[in-house]
This record gives sequence, structure tokens and C-alpha cells, in this order.
Amino acid sequence: MKKFLILVFTALAFLGFTNNAFAEDNSVKAYFFYGEGCPHCAKEEAFFESIKDKYPTLEVNSFEIYHNRENVSLMKDVSNRLNANASGVPFLIIGDKFLVGYAEDVTNIEIENQIKYGLSNTLPDIVGEIIKERNTVSETSKDNRQVNRESEEGNINEKILKLPFIGKVDVYKVSIPVLAITMGVLDGFNPCAMWVLIFLISMLIGMGNRKRMWAIGTTFIVASAAVYFIFMAAWLNLIIFLGFVAIIRIIIGLLALVGGGYNLKEFFTKKDATCEVTNEKQKEKIIDKLKRVTKEKNLLLALLGVTVLAFMVNLIELVCSAGLPALFAQVLSMNNLSEVGYYGYILLYIFFFMIDDLIVFIIAMTTLKITGITTKYSRYSHLIGGTLMFIIGVLLIFKPEVLMFG
Repeated sequence: MKKFLILVFTALAFLGFTNNAFAEDNSVKAYFFYGEGCPHCAKEEAFFESIKDKYPTLEVNSFEIYHNRENVSLMKDVSNRLNANASGVPFLIIGDKFLVGYAEDVTNIEIENQIKYGLSNTLPDIVGEIIKERNTVSETSKDNRQVNRESEEGNINEKILKLPFIGKVDVYKVSIPVLAITMGVLDGFNPCAMWVLIFLISMLIGMGNRKRMWAIGTTFIVASAAVYFIFMAAWLNLIIFLGFVAIIRIIIGLLALVGGGYNLKEFFTKKDATCEVTNEKQKEKIIDKLKRVTKEKNLLLALLGVTVLAFMVNLIELVCSAGLPALFAQVLSMNNLSEVGYYGYILLYIFFFMIDDLIVFIIAMTTLKITGITTKYSRYSHLIGGTLMFIIGVLLIFKPEVLMFG
């Protein structure tokens, strides 16, 4: 009897050992659909890179969808088979489980849990079956990425423009700064804050103290720029924090269509291009505060007062023109940039947003004469800005890869 029990326990121990060995050797296949230039895809890909030594039997097969129609078709077939609403990337499948989007630690935990489950259990290879049905060959992450890049080499020349006197220009490299400058200039013609600057200048010119004039006027402009920077930086970080690009992108795209349509309506229906956000009572209050600020004998108190006033005025202006800066922040979030890159482009946008104010202020302080921006320019900014918003809105919804500049 004792020999029999020893034999049974030995057999059970052997089976347990072989099961554990089998579990450790069991391979897990992951299928990763991503977009070239998508920052959240890049983060998820970096996570896979960080755990490859931890899970040596994990096989990641990657499929780039922005530049490969075959992969887009495969992704649609997979999402249909799994009943998944794959409206954006990253889109990950392990066995019959899928994850859409990427939210840092939450997604990482879900991925590792599914990998661990696959190491001790046999997972169905849904995507592999679909690939076999489509007679396509699945490759590993790096091999697939290289194939996609090589397949696009023939199209790279389409992104190079030959301009007179300038020569060859890489559209991918210049598109973000060009967009920042264009949108910043258009946003700068918004009439809601210009009238405040013009009135402030009229008060400063009568002072006769040039140092005080320059100090108060410059403080107003810098504080106005700071409001915009805080708003755009906060909006950018909110989008990046949410992590799920597709839903936010589509919502902002729809808002851009509405904002673009409104600006076009303003161009065709109103010729004076006046600010409708600030009513007469609000204007009177602002003018009264401007008078008190400029008459303040203590320069530090005057600078503090004009700073607070600039914040208040530009927060009101954001109600009127939040569309363009929010839209630009959304485009930035779709490109895989460093923090310096993100904030650098925001500063570039803001510089050109403030450039009309700077021109008006410098001319006035130099000549002691007031020169404003006519409503003609403000009106046409509605036309150009509205058209640009409408185009970007359509691209965000239907062709987001066009706005991912590499």
C-alpha cells in the first residue's frame, strides 16, 4: 500500500511539474494595430519592449494602419469578428480579448493579466485564423514595421514640394510650424481683445512717461499671452491624459465643423466683425478699470492691476475664440513630440497670435499715434479661419493620418 501511495504522489508531482513547465513554455500571440505618429500607440509599443525579457514567449505582431490599406482591411475584419468598436488605435488583441486605446497603468495591467492567463491556458488565435483565411502572412513587430516603411518608400517623394527660390521642402517637417503660424495669425485678428488694447494705448499716450507707457503696455500683452499658454497647455495635457484619442478626436472634429460653419456665417452675414461676447455694460466696466489702472501712481500696483485685467479680458475672449487654440492643441496631441516640442509649438502659435497686438503697440509707442487693425481684416479672418477649421474638422473625423506629420 505504501509503495502504491508513493507511486501515486510521484506521478502527481511529475504531472504538476510538466504542467508548470508547459505553462512556462506556452506561447502567447498579441496582435497590435497602430498608427505611425500616434503618441499613445508609441507608448504601448514601448511597454511591449519593456516586458519582452519578462515574457520571452510573447509574440507581438504589429500592423500599421495609417499607410497600409491591407492592414486597415484586416483590422476591420478582426473588429467585426470580435464585435469590437475599433474606431481608433491602438487596437490590441490577445486571444479573444481586445483593448482599444491606451491609458498608461490601467492598460498595462490588463495586458499583463491577459498574457499571464495565456501562459497557463490555451488561447484561441482569432486573428491568426483570419489572416490564414485572407492568405496573408503575419510577421513580428519589428519585421512588420520595417515592411510597412519599405512599402511606403515609393510614396515619400510625394511629400516633398519644390518651391521657387526655396527648393525642396519636406511637408512633414514644416507642417506643424506652418499650421501654428497660420492658426495663430488668424486667431490674433479676433476683435474681442483688440478694442481693449486700443483704449489702453489711448490712455497711455496721454501720460507723457515713456517708461511707464512701455511697462504697462508690455505687461498687458505678456499677461494676455500667458492666459492663452495656460489654456492651450492645459487642454493639450488633458487630451494626452485621457489617452483614448479616437473619441476625443471625433468630438473635437465635430466641434470644429460647428465652429467653422459659425465663422463662415459671420463672414457672410456681418460686415462690421464686432465682438458679440463683450456687451456694452461689460465694456464700460473694463474701461473704468483701465482708467483706474493707468492713473495708479504706484507702478507695481499699476502693473498688477493691468495683469489682472488682461487675464479677465482674455478669458472673456476665449469664449469667442477657443476653437482655434483647442483645435491646434488636438493636432499637437496626435503627433509624437517631446515636451519641449509640444510647448515650443504652443509658444510659436501664441507669438503669432499676439503679433498684431505687438505691431499696433510698438507703432503707437514709437509714433505716439494710435493705429488699429481695421474690421476688414477681422472679417476676412472669419472666412479663412472658418474654412481652415472646417477642413481640419473633416480630417480629424475621416482622415486623421493627414494631421500626423511624422
